[in-house]
Amino acid sequence: MPTDRSTLGRVAMAVVWPSFLMAGVLTALVFALVDPGDLTWFGGAPVELPRQAVYTLGFLLFWLIISLAASLSVLMATLPELPQDRHPRAWPR
Repeated sequence: MPTDRSTLGRVAMAVVWPSFLMAGVLTALVFALVDPGDLTWFGGAPVELPRQAVYTLGFLLFWLIISLAASLSVLMATLPELPQDRHPRAWPR
């Protein structure tokens, strides 16, 4: 993983900014099909939140999930190269 601050900031922005944009797109797509007024909790009780709160929570949840996926991708892409004997199954390469 990067250790210097400018590199760490670039990596963070490479994760946060695209995930922010895609969370916006996903929120628009989901709520074009789903009416927040029709949502219910797992027990069947209706969600008693204003529409804007449901939109906001949906956006933040999508942003979190996409950011975690992107972070794992960056982590896997920046794993250090180790000698072959340290990887008995030759993974990751």
